[in-house]
Amino acid sequence: MPSSPAADVLVVGAAVVRHGRVLATRRTHPPEAAGRWEFPGGKVEPGEELAAAVVREVREELGCGVVVTRVLDGAQPVKPGYTLRVAVAELVDGEPVPREHDLLRWLGPEELDVVPWLAPDLPFLAELRELLLDGHPLEGGNVGGAVRIGHTVRRPTGPWTPAVHRLLDRVRGLRAVPQVLGVDARGREVLTYLPGTIVDLDDAVLSDAQLEDLTRWTRELHDAVDGFVGEGPWRFFPVDGAHLVGHNDVAPYNVVFARDRVAGVFDWDLAGPTTRLFELAHLAWSGVPLFRETPPADVARRLELMAATYGGGVSARQILHTVPVLKQVGVDGIRAWIEAGDPAGVAQAAVGEPARTERAVAALAARVPAIEEELS
Repeated sequence: MPSSPAADVLVVGAAVVRHGRVLATRRTHPPEAAGRWEFPGGKVEPGEELAAAVVREVREELGCGVVVTRVLDGAQPVKPGYTLRVAVAELVDGEPVPREHDLLRWLGPEELDVVPWLAPDLPFLAELRELLLDGHPLEGGNVGGAVRIGHTVRRPTGPWTPAVHRLLDRVRGLRAVPQVLGVDARGREVLTYLPGTIVDLDDAVLSDAQLEDLTRWTRELHDAVDGFVGEGPWRFFPVDGAHLVGHNDVAPYNVVFARDRVAGVFDWDLAGPTTRLFELAHLAWSGVPLFRETPPADVARRLELMAATYGGGVSARQILHTVPVLKQVGVDGIRAWIEAGDPAGVAQAAVGEPARTERAVAALAARVPAIEEELS
């Protein structure tokens, strides 16, 4: 009987992904492939699983560790008797170092076409581009939806976005403020990524130095927007007596620090007309913090630290007594969001708002007399 034709040798390419970008490697040989780009990889050994081959090849060629998360659709002929599949793998340890290539590049979804790929790799780029646009979800924030892609952050937009971008243009140059870079293929705003560390409020509180610098940054913001008349629509709720345009959500979950210094303030979608005391009250609520039980002496000391740092005649008592007023505005606004089906309202309802805030404000009211006694 005639023998059956031998199956093609399976070749695997590794689309190594980190923070929404993929690693491309440049070939040096053979001469017809030199200078062109590919996904690192090689032949799958007999009896070897595809995922295991990816891990082995990446370790051999780049000296780093990966874990395979999925295999892209389709297969492409490389040469007679060889077929290419491409697997997506996340970098888990080490830093890629070229051992069989002469150059490496991390490419975002908008950069996949800037290098000359080897022909067998090209058909996989369309599916890979969509995966890269999903990005890497970011921690922090109070609504969600932000992802990192390389040195950028992508966030959903809304009717308020043009007004927010005008505000960000106004305060361009102020430390810790992201720069607007445009809009991506999914209609999301593209901002510069601000590296740093977020303080986890479940396990810690801001240090005195962090609270002081964040208060100082808030004053710097207010000075920078002095005289700025921003035209809406804005996403934040109407504020009686508003006299400046502010961030409206200056809180530890929207801030990254480099040690004790503010390195980035993000989630500007709630920016809009407000007051200086409202901004400080919100920072006190989450940063002192006032939303949970804290020793009255510590609360008084940190409120006085905020007042002294901000200056301008603001007192610790004013900040303290503005908190319930601000929180009521927020409670009413969240209820309006929920009734309107706003995604932000859906997210807030999922974590028990606004009832959770109402309970916390009532508990704070019971502690206010003790805090008052501690204030100088």
